[in-house]
Amino acid sequence: MAENLALLIPEIVVLLTVVCALVAEMLRLPRIAFAVTLIGLLLATAGTLPMLGAETSAFGGTYRIDTLAIWAKLILLPATALSVLLARAELGGNVREGTAYVLIMLVTLGALVLAAAGDTMLLVLGLLLSGLASFALVAFERSDFATEAAMKFFVFASVTGAIMIFGLGYWFGGTGSTLLSALPDLETKPVLAAAGLIAVIVGLGYKSSLVPFHFWAPDAYDGAPVSIAAYLSVVPKIGAIFALTQVARDLPAGSGWTLVIAVVAVLTMTYGYLAALVQNNVVRLLAYSSVAQAGYFLLGIVAVGSSALAIESLVVFAAAYAAMNLGAFSVLMQTGRTLDAFVGAGRTRVASGVAMIMFLLSLVGVPPLAGFVGKFLLFGASIEAGFTWLAVIAILNSVVSLAVYLRIVVPMYRQQQNANSLIAATRPPATLVWVIALGLTLGIGLAAQALLGRLS
Repeated sequence: MAENLALLIPEIVVLLTVVCALVAEMLRLPRIAFAVTLIGLLLATAGTLPMLGAETSAFGGTYRIDTLAIWAKLILLPATALSVLLARAELGGNVREGTAYVLIMLVTLGALVLAAAGDTMLLVLGLLLSGLASFALVAFERSDFATEAAMKFFVFASVTGAIMIFGLGYWFGGTGSTLLSALPDLETKPVLAAAGLIAVIVGLGYKSSLVPFHFWAPDAYDGAPVSIAAYLSVVPKIGAIFALTQVARDLPAGSGWTLVIAVVAVLTMTYGYLAALVQNNVVRLLAYSSVAQAGYFLLGIVAVGSSALAIESLVVFAAAYAAMNLGAFSVLMQTGRTLDAFVGAGRTRVASGVAMIMFLLSLVGVPPLAGFVGKFLLFGASIEAGFTWLAVIAILNSVVSLAVYLRIVVPMYRQQQNANSLIAATRPPATLVWVIALGLTLGIGLAAQALLGRLS
């Protein structure tokens, strides 16, 4: 038992942080809750570093400590810390400020469980843990719009979650085990394998906002505070994507599951960008952008088991996506929710304007930024796995994405008719977030390209 618990030190630290932050909130000490949350995230990240390179599991294979799970912690924990800084910038002084930190940490814990799941029951646990707290975060502002968005999110999550739980019963019936490592036993039972897979795609597809399970995302992001929208677009999404990857690693070969994932990838990328093209609300535009970006993750998943680049490409793109998306939302927080608010913003706030351009170009996949390296590796993995056509469609969608992000960039450098309200100076934590995110966006891109150059 002690050995198993030692492997879960980061998760235990996160859980203890939740308890301490909750106590601080009960005592009406939001600053203490904020400090405890950041310290807990720092300690959990530090506790993960000694595990690098490990390939094992805990509690009889139900919880995996492998490359995917370890890097999930090293990506999601710092991303949560940046999100907490954003929340402090936006929600500081709110009577329920400390509650936001507690809920954010609970969602992160659920995302970590998803990313390391080696058992179908942990898929369910992670989905429920990250979902319940997410609903409350969306409804944080207590407005009619926020409540409506949270209710849509809740209803959609309830239905998709129920479908996943029901479908997982087929896998248990076919294998006699809830372990994902037992899935190869379904090779001679294609109907049971397909039924369970469809259910898992529905359940995890909603969490990662894959088409056609994405409908909640634009409303939820728009109804929530900007900091919460930024957080939900990154941490639970990456957790669900990594959970789907853990499932894919054990699915029987030749069952046709890769083609299903590839089709979902095409639908997700294409619809996400086409829907983003007609948005005037920047939060909704970035919401549809995050839908499209989820489709790119699937290029790595279809290559699992067929390409050595699959896991590495997912990890690099996840790190890049977390940095550039959080960075874009942090600039948005200082500017405004609509395209009109961005008119002239690049002229009045030169530094944040340049940063926003870097984040958007990285989302497109322009070198030498982090998004380029992540997408390059994903394209290579899918081609190596025999899905060249999927990589071509992904590249074409990247071209379309340039038009999407130019809808933000062009207004930033128009001449202002009326002066925009300058709120950047009142939110220094948001400035710190985009500065850190910009450094990561540039650093990950340059470091990965240098490493690839040496390997070649």
